Amino acid sequence: MKGTSIALAAAISVLSGAGQRPEAARAESQRLRTAGLTAGYNLDYPEALEAFRAAMDADPDDPAPHRLFAATLWISTLFAQGAVTAEDYLGQARSSVARTAPPAAVDREFREHQRRAVALAERAVKRDPRDADAHFQLGAAHSFLASYIATVEGRGLAGFGAARRAYDEHERVLALDAGRKDAGMVVGLYRYGVSTLSWPWRLAAGLAGFGGGKERGLRLLEEAAAVESDVQTNALFTLIVIYNREERYDSALRVIERLQRMYPRNRLLWLEQGSTALRALRGADARAALEQGLALLARDPRPRAFGEEARWRWAYGASLVLANRTDAADRELRQSLTLDGPAWLKGRAHKELGKVEDLRGNRAAAIEHYRQAARIGKAEHDPASSDEAARLLKAVYPRPPEVSNVRQ
Repeated sequence: MKGTSIALAAAISVLSGAGQRPEAARAESQRLRTAGLTAGYNLDYPEALEAFRAAMDADPDDPAPHRLFAATLWISTLFAQGAVTAEDYLGQARSSVARTAPPAAVDREFREHQRRAVALAERAVKRDPRDADAHFQLGAAHSFLASYIATVEGRGLAGFGAARRAYDEHERVLALDAGRKDAGMVVGLYRYGVSTLSWPWRLAAGLAGFGGGKERGLRLLEEAAAVESDVQTNALFTLIVIYNREERYDSALRVIERLQRMYPRNRLLWLEQGSTALRALRGADARAALEQGLALLARDPRPRAFGEEARWRWAYGASLVLANRTDAADRELRQSLTLDGPAWLKGRAHKELGKVEDLRGNRAAAIEHYRQAARIGKAEHDPASSDEAARLLKAVYPRPPEVSNVRQ
């Protein structure tokens, strides 16, 4: 009888604890997730994946490690394909590379962990429909699926269902708990994105349930970036893209400098800094950032993204053009053309080489480069090459002064 009572008490204890996650397990999972995020944003992808696996073992009921594991596979796939700076997300140039399907093992593993994250989150939502964190985890898992379909597979419309689910779940989070600023990242991103569409697409998005509003969307993103969470860094990187799009270069540079302090091993942040300074026509600032980044690149034995060195050489060459250092610019830009890289980048290199020849007084050679830049830019849907090259075909390039008073 005594043994039966003990067994019954144990069964009751197990049943009453079903769905309950011990605090120690939650804390250890959080610690490992933080370590994994730090590694991933420092470009140490294998270490990040290892940390997320350990977090799964520490708390098998936590959907977050599965989501972040899948997200790291996604980001590392984009890195391998060469999508490494805001340039790839500003909606100008065609995708960096002709997309190839990710390795079958990577795709399979991404989908396995994404599904696991959804299943665990759905279980938590079913257990407590008013659990804001459960809704957050569910929306975040769907958000990464939508991003994977759009960026890795190149099928934006195919991810519509996942995007809508992500938006709805995070709107629900904000309704349940207005203090969950992290949920504002997905909602803010979609609201900002809808605001940039042409009116027929805005109407269609509204009918589908997506809200718009540029200012509100941006405010939600900025609030998400201001609060420590699993998505804070993602929100900061998103702001770099948006601030560049809005020509708020000082704001973008402040975010980049903050991220450099947070992730000093991420050499691409110096490429981002130099590229942003170039858009602001701050040649000296661009050169300083790119020279520091090139030094980091030279010392870094880790794998490089597709076309990465070509980008560094193009950006550095463009910064030298702004300083009228024609011989040095010529060397960097011609080296960029010899390296593997996205086709649109070659158009931009020819455009800068045309400026070099104009500065040298060699108009015939400049025109030839501008023609190539215009042709490539048009083919690659890159107005940064085609439009400026078309103007430069009509008028000699004058060396502009370096601009310091850009829009805030």
